[in-house]
Amino acid sequence: MKPLARAVALALAAHQAALAQEAPVAAMATVEVVASAPLAGLGIDRRLLPYNVQSASSERIGETHSDNLADFMARNLNGVNVNEVAGSPFQNDLTYRGFRASPVLGASQGISVYLDGVRVNEPFGDVVNWDMLPESAIGNVLLVPGSNPVYGLNTLGGALALAGKSGTSHPGWEAELSAGSGARKRVDLAHGSSDARGWHSFFGSTLFDEDGWRAHSQGRLANVYVKLGRDQGASAWSVSLLGGSSRLRGNGLLPDALYLQDRRSAYTYPDETRNRFLQLALNASVHLERGTVLSALAYARSSQRDTVNGDVEDEDDGPQGVLNTTSTRQHSQGASVLMNMRRRAHRIDIGATFDRSTVSFAQFSQDASVTAQREVVGQPDGVSAAASSVTGSARAFGIFAADTWTLAPGTHLSASARYNYAQVSSTLTSVRGQQPEERFVYASLNPSLGIVREIGSGVALFGNLAQGNRVPTVIELGCADPQQPCQLPVGLQSDPYLKQVVARTIEAGARLQRGRLNGTLSLYRTSNRDDILFLSSGTSHQGYFANFDRTRHQGVDATVRASFGALALHASYNYLDAVYDADGVLFSGARTVQVQRGTRIAGLPAHTLKLGADWKVSAALTVGADAQATSSLLTQGNEDGLTSDAQPQRTDWRVRGHALLNLRASWEPAPRWDLYAKVNNLFDRRYGTYGAVARNLFPKDGETAANARFVAPGSPRSIAFGARYRY
Repeated sequence: MKPLARAVALALAAHQAALAQEAPVAAMATVEVVASAPLAGLGIDRRLLPYNVQSASSERIGETHSDNLADFMARNLNGVNVNEVAGSPFQNDLTYRGFRASPVLGASQGISVYLDGVRVNEPFGDVVNWDMLPESAIGNVLLVPGSNPVYGLNTLGGALALAGKSGTSHPGWEAELSAGSGARKRVDLAHGSSDARGWHSFFGSTLFDEDGWRAHSQGRLANVYVKLGRDQGASAWSVSLLGGSSRLRGNGLLPDALYLQDRRSAYTYPDETRNRFLQLALNASVHLERGTVLSALAYARSSQRDTVNGDVEDEDDGPQGVLNTTSTRQHSQGASVLMNMRRRAHRIDIGATFDRSTVSFAQFSQDASVTAQREVVGQPDGVSAAASSVTGSARAFGIFAADTWTLAPGTHLSASARYNYAQVSSTLTSVRGQQPEERFVYASLNPSLGIVREIGSGVALFGNLAQGNRVPTVIELGCADPQQPCQLPVGLQSDPYLKQVVARTIEAGARLQRGRLNGTLSLYRTSNRDDILFLSSGTSHQGYFANFDRTRHQGVDATVRASFGALALHASYNYLDAVYDADGVLFSGARTVQVQRGTRIAGLPAHTLKLGADWKVSAALTVGADAQATSSLLTQGNEDGLTSDAQPQRTDWRVRGHALLNLRASWEPAPRWDLYAKVNNLFDRRYGTYGAVARNLFPKDGETAANARFVAPGSPRSIAFGARYRY
């Protein structure tokens, strides 16, 4: 990717120039700020918020020695779970309160994700490419619950805001090298600097390579993040460049018979995704009079995504191979402005955002053969035929205002509202030829109202009501005609109108902060109107996206953190009741499923318990452990308890619950050095993280092809060692 190479070279040159002018400065104490909007501003004291946000600094993330960002959140943040559907550590489905942030095209997304104020949900499908996030350069993670309207489109169940490091917030060198099971190797390198004239720069890079713990699951990635800026009294600006490239292979789900025989195997392969990415962002702020700060952001993003999937089809003369490939090109630009004001008892935020994007997507298929090892090989004289394609554009505009008002000592009222306007247009080409351009317009006014009451002894009560919305993506509009159904995950046909999804969240709870003891308790309920699901067309193996009347996510979050001298403990529990709140017929690829009001949504455990402990044995040695336990979850396609449409048979194909224990130890043999070791899944538990009903086309000898439960196998025991140097 030549533009990426040139841009990185220029950014590195700027970073080195800043280093040449560097003068020693004293380390400044940093204060954690809870963002009140995606764009950085003055922030707000978390005690004033009528909901519980979860945050983690880069230091805390580093102390846990997690495999990556998604792994850290799954182990340490309440309500967060991971489905290892793709079989690659950087392609996991992340769910929060049952809402997804996933790299899987066609998945129903419900979490908005930001990096330094830039929305990183890709315009085609709202997917999140975890492999393109600069983990070595992330300074803080903030998880905001509910349908917070300030965070814009797709904030149905929550928002994830990531703040990048800078030369002033993270000065000095940091280098980390780790290696472990599956021939996994990772290098993180970062350096920040600043001088007396206000100039600052930061450079961060990650290199990752592995063979993978499953067969044919090699993966590698590289990304670079560079930031250059200057703080001059009342004003500040910074420009950041992010570039990345990856080639990840994941094997997906396994039928039960093959899973029990060898959980490391692949059903069919290859399954490969290549991502290339470049983002440029400019942030600026100025402090005006009377406690007012004006912040602005402008950005441009470009991404390329190419996939190759070896699949099999059920034919009369046995399984037949097909190579399905896709090519996606996306370009986005946008700008936003935010004004923070402090006026006596009021903390006011007023902002506006504008985002535009263009998308080009094409899907191809090629006849192939299947080897005895289930490798799908394209025929030498085979020609890739275009199955479908789409070109389109989107425009989104939003204005919002929020006010946190201290009515009386210990009583704080929060109110906000956002108006979203979006326009989506697309031109589809399918087996019927090129279709006329379609254009749809969506608008929504989303309010929020909450209150906090401090009752003394470190206890505060809160309650909040909020509304958010999500507009249909091109992938959903492109397969929305019951007369022209398509196959999962994509097969664009035509695009009749779909309604936007509207989510309303009510949340109430309490927090405790008393010395070294902190606790939170939240009861929440999010109702989605006109949710977008994949429904049955009545045609075998085909379906279409359509609005579903209502779905509901409700539950309880509870968290406790405490420290006793050298011992730090934390525990969290989440109960999730995620159900269809209306009758309907779903389509899972192999089955049509009749669901009734109250039927649980597949893939989401009802109970999740997380425990953790860190003990500082001495000044140099720290040991720690964490455990996660989840209850069983429904298998997609078995929500009604049946396994087949033709010959209904009631079978419980739930994926059973499991508990995992992980250990870690860290030793500092000398100042600035940290040597560590960790063991994941200490007892090598065999477990699954997701299940789906599909037709097993490779049955045992003497058996015929039939529907079976496919599971996403969880990672076995793994060991890793690493070293970190900070200066």
